[in-house]
Amino acid sequence: MRISRLPPSRRVWIFDLDNTLHDARVRIFPSMHDQINAYLRRHFGVDEEGANRMRRDFWQRYGTTLRGLVRHHGTDPKHFLAETHVFPELAEMVVHENAVRHALLRLGGTRLVFSNAPRHYVEDVLRAIDLERYFDAVYTIEDTGYRGKPHPWGFHRLLRRHHLDPHRCALIDDILENLRAAHRLGMSTVWVSAGGRRVPYVDLRIASVTELPRRIRT
Repeated sequence: MRISRLPPSRRVWIFDLDNTLHDARVRIFPSMHDQINAYLRRHFGVDEEGANRMRRDFWQRYGTTLRGLVRHHGTDPKHFLAETHVFPELAEMVVHENAVRHALLRLGGTRLVFSNAPRHYVEDVLRAIDLERYFDAVYTIEDTGYRGKPHPWGFHRLLRRHHLDPHRCALIDDILENLRAAHRLGMSTVWVSAGGRRVPYVDLRIASVTELPRRIRT
């Protein structure tokens, strides 16, 4: 993996948030899906089955439901995000490993968060799992002009904003399409997945971010 050949101080680690730094599958994603479905039912007059179909179709085609709604229906991104990312009991919903903090410190270099979620949600999650101070910057869907991963626009904006050479960067993400986009730009890629299949554009597969420092050394 290219990034492992660089001195630690030159490395740039770009982390996804959901299902990478914490596990959103158990509580947060089911609630988020319910909120998105409720939004689709309210504003498009579909039933629950239609809302599920709409949400999944746009996510599969564009990487986010929001991108599909903006492209095909002119949905206001701010309105959508404000109504679909409401978690008054977020601290009780987050599932995470405390050892992630130690792993981040052991990596060295620059550490960024790049999420397709809105800023208020990303910052609330990082605060809930006490990870805010471990990152040099947070990059969210608003910063991409609402064209998040895997769209190359968001990647290019992040690289320009922080004056980064993609060959110094590694994306750590659970979504293969996001990793494919990063690989095309010249980034190293780390897939957070318990699965065992080999993927040509994935440099390293880990089950947890806690494994990353050890695997980089070896």
